[in-house]
Amino acid sequence: MAIIITDECINCGACEPECPNTAIYEPGVPWKFSDGTDLSGDLDFGEGQVIGADDEMEPISDEVYYIAPYKCTECIGFHEEPQCAAVCPVDCCVPDPDNEETEEELTAKKDWMHAE
Repeated sequence: MAIIITDECINCGACEPECPNTAIYEPGVPWKFSDGTDLSGDLDFGEGQVIGADDEMEPISDEVYYIAPYKCTECIGFHEEPQCAAVCPVDCCVPDPDNEETEEELTAKKDWMHAE
């Protein structure tokens, strides 16, 4: 599952530079699939849903740092544990029960975002 940042976030920013997928954003800042990934052009998600890799997506929070769940791989393929949770001084980076994914799904997402 993806990681979320709870409302207990103190906006210290320690998590943002630790994310290998550039999935963590400041409050109110739009996110893009292309940020920190190898994704480019149009991304086809099926059923007629096509999103440009450089299209700005709506911020998920305007109050605390947030994680774009479509980009979070829980650091699979990079680290042994989610780095945001490892560095968070207030333990507000927790598993997101609304975005559960298997290790295989997270690995596939990592491979999709980062060409080898």
